[in-house]
Amino acid sequence: MGITESPCRQEEWRKKLGSFMEMLFGGRYVLLLMSLFSIYCGLIYNEFFSVPFHIFGASAYKCRDSSCRDAHTTGLVKFQEPYPFGVDPSWRGSRSELPFLNSLKMKMSILFGVVHMNLGIMLSYFNAHFFGNSVDIRYQFVPQVIFLNSLFGYLSLLIIVKWCTGSQADLYHVMIYMFLSPFDNLGENQLLWGQRPLQVVLLLLAVIAIPWMLFPKPFILKKLHNERFQGRNYGMLNISEMDLEAEPDSARQHHEEFNFSEVFVHQMIHAIEFVLGSVSNTASYLRLWALSLAHSELSTVFYEKVLLLAWGYDNFAIRLVGLVVFAFATAFILLMMETLSAFLHALRLHWVEFQNKFYHGDGYKFRPFSFALLTEDED
Repeated sequence: MGITESPCRQEEWRKKLGSFMEMLFGGRYVLLLMSLFSIYCGLIYNEFFSVPFHIFGASAYKCRDSSCRDAHTTGLVKFQEPYPFGVDPSWRGSRSELPFLNSLKMKMSILFGVVHMNLGIMLSYFNAHFFGNSVDIRYQFVPQVIFLNSLFGYLSLLIIVKWCTGSQADLYHVMIYMFLSPFDNLGENQLLWGQRPLQVVLLLLAVIAIPWMLFPKPFILKKLHNERFQGRNYGMLNISEMDLEAEPDSARQHHEEFNFSEVFVHQMIHAIEFVLGSVSNTASYLRLWALSLAHSELSTVFYEKVLLLAWGYDNFAIRLVGLVVFAFATAFILLMMETLSAFLHALRLHWVEFQNKFYHGDGYKFRPFSFALLTEDED
């Protein structure tokens, strides 16, 4: 067990640090992790303060014209193997920089979102397994996994295949006509062998998963309630019997009074919310793309329109003012305000898109661990 400081010692530290430094000191581990992840992201984009660096070797692209100096006007052509790690720095400043990075960041946001939501659904399985609730596993966890991955898991697979093969297929067209015309020939948009029958099967699975989530659970709960209060054995349902004395009053009342219409409406709301939320939640992860784009453009503006503009004058005072403005803009806008904005968006994604897959908040009141509470309980 670690050594903890006394309350008097902690109060003394607060007085010495002040309110602002106390906040930084309290979040020192969060700041350390954020710094490490920012370095990693810088390596992913091969940039430092929005300046591209060829850290991992020469670029895979060169100017279309061998005598050119401006990639903005002539474009780039590929002449060797892809860049070994991260984004090729030569995309920076090219004519196709924005379309390329927009497409890359948008697809990465979708991949992160699908993985994150699948993780939330997996946690709902562990919740149901812990409480021995096989009804939630069979009629909630399984159809949710099938529905999400039949649509957006399939989209993630198409994104990865398109990256690996370099195909020019239009994924918007593929996903839209998967619903409108599932039996039509895909033509240039075909990425996989047997893609058309695979899409039909996935679409049928997604349609089947909706009533699977909606209808069985309320009827099974009604049957379980009737058998319980008629004194019959319901072990065949593989649901563990809970100790009513240890349950909250709301849970105990639920066992005593079963309102089928209320349970059915609640399950219907939950099913509709998951089905519609699968679309809106996946789209909500595109905020990662928007934040990255905004941060990149702000970095570019401060670097090119402040620092480089001031450095273009042969005057020490102007250069000093430009350097000071660039330093303060970087520290207070990019590092502080942008960090707060990213934190709030990440908090929102965790609370809404991630935790609504497994967290209900209708059990016991949360009591955080505290040594002070342990001593009070002992007394």
